[in-house]
Amino acid sequence: MKGLILSGGAGTRLRPITHTSAKQLVPVANKPILFYGIEDMAAAGITEIGIIVGATAPEIEMAVGDGSDFGVSITYLTQDEPLGLAHCVLIAQEFLGDDDFVMYLGDNMLQQGLDGFIDRWRTMHADSRPPSLDVSNRSNSGPAAQILLTPVPEPHRFGVAELDAAGHVVRLVEKPEDPPSDLALVGVYLFSSAIHEAVAAIEPSDRGELEITDAIQWLIDHDVPVHHDLLDGWWLDTGKKDPLLESNRRVLESIEPRIDGDVDENSTVDGRVVIEAGARLINAEVRGPAIIGRGSTITSSYIGPFTAIAANCEVIDSEIDQSVIMEGARILSVPRLTDSLLGRDTEVVRSTRRPHATRVMLGDHSAVELA
Repeated sequence: MKGLILSGGAGTRLRPITHTSAKQLVPVANKPILFYGIEDMAAAGITEIGIIVGATAPEIEMAVGDGSDFGVSITYLTQDEPLGLAHCVLIAQEFLGDDDFVMYLGDNMLQQGLDGFIDRWRTMHADSRPPSLDVSNRSNSGPAAQILLTPVPEPHRFGVAELDAAGHVVRLVEKPEDPPSDLALVGVYLFSSAIHEAVAAIEPSDRGELEITDAIQWLIDHDVPVHHDLLDGWWLDTGKKDPLLESNRRVLESIEPRIDGDVDENSTVDGRVVIEAGARLINAEVRGPAIIGRGSTITSSYIGPFTAIAANCEVIDSEIDQSVIMEGARILSVPRLTDSLLGRDTEVVRSTRRPHATRVMLGDHSAVELA
């Protein structure tokens, strides 16, 4: 089995962060989102992974490399335009060959990992023939696709599955105005090589994209088995600020506390906290779950729960909680910063200039909430 991770999106919903950084490399608990998917595949025994890349390819290739740090082999596959998830399968066909594969959206976060999902696929195929589009050869055939579903409060924002009375998938609809159920497709799919005929057969949607829901529907319409699993645990699409911060909170809840950096006698560390090597606390309080990255200095400040401070940051005379602070940021004399996402090398300071005022320089698509 091979892996296919989609990492070519522009990340427009996370601008201005993604003007200068791939959305899949924005950190959650000080680790790029993309790394979680690669690690999940490696943990499930998948060692050959293709990554679909677009305009941010150089940055992603520099961060991931050849995959050896993860115990896998990485092949980069270029998608020149964002033409849909099924289009990603189309351009990856040579890499995938006739192998089964798991497809993973590179900006998604799953609590449950991939092991159980893949184990059930393998069990269903253990005593069956390969999935076939030939009706006469379909006896004892395993599924050609396995999708992961979860109930959501706003199904019109997702691809949605409709099940019959027996629990079989009978229809998939992409972002329907009138959803047939509340069961959304999570961004993880398992396919046999039968999917290649499906993606070659469908036409672009009204959005101008080849939809993976249409390709799976094509299989259903041709009586090819499509199975589903219900998600166990949480799933978040980190493409917007609030879900990204929620992912950060969820991951920080599971970290193992350790102190590899320097904590002076006037500082306190409480709860599930990681202080990475080279980080320093000087007259500071850190209350977990939280992580302080290597080379960062926290002076006369309070770092509250669910905060991730990346490497080489400086925080002085400030209070921060429920936030993701990316590498090289400086926060000086800020009385309270919460629910925030700060990009690399940003600076937030309280000015002593007169007249006292709020002074900002903001890029396109920025957002500021003032106390």
